[in-house]
Amino acid sequence: MNFLILTLGVILWAYSHLMKRVTPIFRASMGDARGKGVAALLALVALGLMILGYRGADVIQLWNPPAFFTHVNNLLMLIAVFLLNLGYVPGLLRSKMRHPMLGAVKVWALAHLVVNGDLASAILFGGILAWAVFDMIKINKMQEWARPAAGPVIYDIGYGIASLGVFGAIAWLHTYLGYWPFG
Repeated sequence: MNFLILTLGVILWAYSHLMKRVTPIFRASMGDARGKGVAALLALVALGLMILGYRGADVIQLWNPPAFFTHVNNLLMLIAVFLLNLGYVPGLLRSKMRHPMLGAVKVWALAHLVVNGDLASAILFGGILAWAVFDMIKINKMQEWARPAAGPVIYDIGYGIASLGVFGAIAWLHTYLGYWPFG
């Protein structure tokens, strides 16, 4: 049952984020504010289902990742944290990447896939990775990218330093929850 709850959560998550691209008439019929509210509510329900399903799922090991993959995971997570809000930083890198947040989600999901070889992780992180790839492709087909102007690289450096702090906070939270992230 927990695998079903987890799978439904991943599907609902994907739909809540793809609603305006895969069912545009339905989304538009709600109006902008109500449509955003419904999408946000669906995403929150999806998040709850994913947490409930993932935490309650039996461990069914599909593969056993080597221990050094923990270091690969940490490097990928540092990159994901850096990419997460890069689109809002008025530096040089903002003009080089169209989808930094979706890129961050893809790197985050891949990072967790390489260190978790169980079925629940494959469903959760594989499903989120598939959604992010599909969403990126769909956006690229639907609209041209208006490349933002490049800003000073000092903003990227400052953001990189701030990202280290956020990575540290995430590592602390994982440790607090009982998941030692450093091998």
